[in-house]
Amino acid sequence: YPRVEVILLSRNSADTGLRIFNSIRSHDLEITRAAFSGGFSPYRYVRAFNCDLFLSTHSQDVRDALNNHLAAATLVGGVSPNTSHEDLRIAFDGDAVLFSDEAERIYQDDGLDAFSDSETLAADEPLAGGPFKAFLKGLHRLQREFDEVSCPIRTALVTARAAPAHERVIKTLRAWDVRLDESLFLGGREKTEFLRAFGADVFFDDQADNCELASTAVASGHVPHGITNET
Repeated sequence: YPRVEVILLSRNSADTGLRIFNSIRSHDLEITRAAFSGGFSPYRYVRAFNCDLFLSTHSQDVRDALNNHLAAATLVGGVSPNTSHEDLRIAFDGDAVLFSDEAERIYQDDGLDAFSDSETLAADEPLAGGPFKAFLKGLHRLQREFDEVSCPIRTALVTARAAPAHERVIKTLRAWDVRLDESLFLGGREKTEFLRAFGADVFFDDQADNCELASTAVASGHVPHGITNET
């Protein structure tokens, strides 16, 4: 089996799927596995295919996948691929994406000062994992197969946190035995230009507004998880 595989999951019928596979072949893409669900949600097959990440433009499918403890995101907008580098560069928000939303809840309910105080007191307590923890750990296992110069994957944390709330994040990643190549603590600054500077190919965030803004520069995936997505 390949280290990384792309699998197509589609609501289309098998008849339409024939045309899709013809298009895949004409573009010389290495996609050989697919599920065509004939109008029904295809997320059911994510587990069967042993997928680590599910991407879709159907927000309900994404929510269903997240509710079944799968890393998933709704694709937002579309930009041309970044061809300035050969490696794959993936950027993640922290709270409610890599980590649980436990700290975000304090911020939303009680404000920035309460959040900062709480994170300072809990600096030595690792955050619980969010929906993308397992996916990040999978990427890290792949990265370990390469030296730093030749690794085809580069990761970054791009978070609104700032000091002193950075300490708990760094200690959490250490506790998970996971290394991110870059960590950007922006203190509430808008993320788009930082994502552009990193050269991100894709960015995952739990806040739809952040994804909409970032989608002008990078393919973005909205992760509808945590307190900011509760209705």
